[in-house]
Amino acid sequence: MLLSVDRSEPTVGQSVSFDVIEAVAEREGVDPIDLEPPEYDALYDVINPEALDALFATRENGRERPTGRIEFPFCGYHVVVTSDGDVEVSDLE
Repeated sequence: MLLSVDRSEPTVGQSVSFDVIEAVAEREGVDPIDLEPPEYDALYDVINPEALDALFATRENGRERPTGRIEFPFCGYHVVVTSDGDVEVSDLE
């Protein structure tokens, strides 16, 4: 099963790292606040959340960053974050 979060119209103040937590929590059927150790992995044990948020953020000079994607395992799932803000969560193979 694949879960996608469409960020084409971003929620004000919500970060990409929170989108990842939200997508995995939805997949697990829990509230994002409940997605925490020891029952679940901490996102910062897998990837630096601040770096993830900054990776595709608009530059200080207002220019958009180039397109791209990052993939990593988190809480037993394969997570893909793209430069357009989409977060996809699928089972690890």
